[in-house]
Amino acid sequence: MLNIPGHPDLKKIVVLNSKGGSGKSTLATNIVSMLVSHGQSVALMDFDPQGSAMRWLQKRDPALPEVPGIAAFEHDTSMTRSFRLRVPDPVRYLVVDTPAALPVHELVKFTRGAHALILPVLPSDIDIHAVSRLIADLLLVAKVSRRMGRLGVVANRVRENTLSYRQLERFLDRLSIARIGELRDSQNYVYASEHGIGIHEMPKSRVRKDLEQWTSLRDWLALRLETPLTARDLHVPDKSVEPPANESEFSGKLVTGVPFRRRD
Repeated sequence: MLNIPGHPDLKKIVVLNSKGGSGKSTLATNIVSMLVSHGQSVALMDFDPQGSAMRWLQKRDPALPEVPGIAAFEHDTSMTRSFRLRVPDPVRYLVVDTPAALPVHELVKFTRGAHALILPVLPSDIDIHAVSRLIADLLLVAKVSRRMGRLGVVANRVRENTLSYRQLERFLDRLSIARIGELRDSQNYVYASEHGIGIHEMPKSRVRKDLEQWTSLRDWLALRLETPLTARDLHVPDKSVEPPANESEFSGKLVTGVPFRRRD
């Protein structure tokens, strides 16, 4: 598991996809934006060597709510892993942007102790195939439980009334996994990414249609974050994949407060 020293109450949201170009980093940064716009203390941890999430933070206006960033993809031999992955107080929510082409044996490290696992998928045959393989690995190798309801799929960059969209809809309808959101192919996400913000920090008149599409994702995520982790959520199926550590781990203790209360 990802061990974060001194943060037993940290809520971890993991965004993952085995294929690059799925909009994983864009989804992660917009989840951060949604949380900070509701007054929550959030950090962003970037394991993707491309560093897209860290570049987003570098573009962020200092006048906006601060979001600590952890460049987990960097390998600095001058510091310990624990120090490199430290999350400052008073952060209570951690959004993790995982690398593409994540080896199967590393899935447990990212999934155990997570309050929410979110998979973006694009409406294309290649992307549908990639995410179907990833879901199989999550269920069979990482032993993520469908019954716990912590795994959700987001249809990303959707253009309705296209053949690829209908193909994606058929695929998602066959899954026994929550379909938690459907986000349109919008230039608002491009603009937000270029300016270090999310659509939740843009003028509402400009992004009204996009914000409406986040309602189901927001509600699903709020429920996941308010639900304490169980022993099943913390169980490591193969100890050889991730050996025990002496550092503090995500314990699943409930953080008081509603995560999506609007800022005044």
